[in-house]
Amino acid sequence: MKETGKINYVEIPARDLEATKAFFASAFGWSFIDYGPEYMAIENAGLDGGFYKSDKVSSPDNGSVLIVLYSSELEATVEKVTSSGGKVVQDIFDFPGGRRFHFTDPNGNEYAVWSEPGA
Repeated sequence: MKETGKINYVEIPARDLEATKAFFASAFGWSFIDYGPEYMAIENAGLDGGFYKSDKVSSPDNGSVLIVLYSSELEATVEKVTSSGGKVVQDIFDFPGGRRFHFTDPNGNEYAVWSEPGA
């Protein structure tokens, strides 16, 4: 349900839309709707959004927000990310409330994946 003032949609830069589509479909099971050569919407990702054609890169080091995904099996997700073409940039570490790792997609955008302690 849409609520005033609640985050509803996120848009992410992508240098290569086809590589982005292949990576996220393989690593996380996302699907996409193409809206021309420079935009595609994300489906089955937990939050609506899309990727737009851009030479920019989203990284916390550049002051960008960090999109954090969830996994109930963190080590298996690390393997899925790397076998799908992602690059782990911060190995699994503990933080208050759980564990997580950071990775970049084929465009160089940084994301994190977290899990509860012991998962």
